[in-house]
Amino acid sequence: MPHPYVLLSAAVSLDGYLDDTGPDRLLLSSPADFDRVDEVRASVDAILIGAGTIRADNPRLLVNSEARRAARVAAGKPPYPLKVTVSGSGDLDPSANFWHTGGEKLLCTTDKGAERARSLGLAADVISLGPELDWHRLLEHLHEERGVDRLMVEGGGRVHTQLLQQGLADELQLVLAPLFVGTPDAPRLFGPGTYQAGRLRLVESRRIEDVVLMRYEPTAPGTGVQASPADRHWLSLACELATLCPPSETAFSVGAVVVAADGTELARGHSREAGDPVVHAEEAALAKIGPADPRLATATVYTSLEPCTRRASRPFPCARLILDAGVRRVVTAWREPDTFVAGADGTGLLTGAGVNVVVLGEYEDRAKAPNRHLL
Repeated sequence: MPHPYVLLSAAVSLDGYLDDTGPDRLLLSSPADFDRVDEVRASVDAILIGAGTIRADNPRLLVNSEARRAARVAAGKPPYPLKVTVSGSGDLDPSANFWHTGGEKLLCTTDKGAERARSLGLAADVISLGPELDWHRLLEHLHEERGVDRLMVEGGGRVHTQLLQQGLADELQLVLAPLFVGTPDAPRLFGPGTYQAGRLRLVESRRIEDVVLMRYEPTAPGTGVQASPADRHWLSLACELATLCPPSETAFSVGAVVVAADGTELARGHSREAGDPVVHAEEAALAKIGPADPRLATATVYTSLEPCTRRASRPFPCARLILDAGVRRVVTAWREPDTFVAGADGTGLLTGAGVNVVVLGEYEDRAKAPNRHLL
C-alpha cells in the first residue's frame, strides 16, 4: 500500500464548530475522551496537523501516559510518534511548542516554503513537495521514507477537508460535544467543495461521559487510477465473498461487488452461487441489477480475480458482460493465471475498450487463498 492508513480525528460542537472565536482554545472533549485520544496517539506512527492549528492552538501533541510511552518503547518504537505539519509558506513561529516537545518533527512544504522554513531555523526536518502542496506525495513520503503505516490527523478543518475531498481518509473519528458555538466566523470541521467520500458508513458509536464518539468509514469508490480507502474496503469484501464459493477442481473461487459512485452497494455475487455450478462472480452480481439502471455507467466492479475473457460454460465472458453493462471502472486483486485459459488478459480487453482497471496487488494473497489447491 503506497499510503499509510489515514485516521481523521476531531471534536465538534452540536452546530459543527471546532472552536469559538475567543482567545483561548474551546475544550470540546471530556477528560475520559482526552484519555482515549492519548491512547489513539500512542497507537499510531505519526500525528499530523496543519500550520493553522500550530498558530491558533500551539499544541504539544504528546502521548501523556507514561505507561503508553513505555509500551511503545517495549515494542521497539520511539516513545512519541513522529509529529508532522504542513505549510505552503513555511512561515511558522520557531518558538511554538510543536518544535520543542515530543520526538522527531517533520515539516512538509513547498519549494518556496522550504527556503523560508530553513531561514527561520525551525527545529524539524524540512522536505519540499514541489511548487505546490501534494497530499499524495506527502503520504507516499511518510509511508515509504518514514515507515509510517498509521497516520492520525488532528486538524485543522482545511487539512481534514482536503484529505476527505481527495479520497485519502480511511477513517473519521468524530466526537460530538453537547454545546453550541453559534458564531458564524468560528472555524468549522469541513469546508465547502466536492467530496469523494459519498455517504459514510457508521462503524461505531459510543458515549464517553457527556460526549459521543462516532467512527465512520468512507464508502464511495475512487475515480481514477489511484485507489481510495473505499476501494480497499470493497475489494476486501470481494475477497471475503470468494471464500463462500463451493470448492471446485475446475474453476476458480471468485467474489465480486458492484458499487455505485455514491458508495451504494448495488449487488454482490460469488462463483457457483445459488447452486449454479458454472456461474461466475461478476456474472452473478451483474444479473441482480436491472440493465437499464443509470448508476451502472458510473459504478465500479470489484472482483477478487481479473474478469475472464474466454469461457466454455457460457456464451459471454465476464469482461464482455462488464462492457455490455456500461461499467467503466474495475478494481481487482489478482491477474488471472494460465491455469485454465492460456494468455488470459481481461485487463487488456477492458482497458482497450476504455475501462479504467486498477489492480491492488496487496490483496493478491487473499484472493489466492481459497484457490490454493488449484495453484
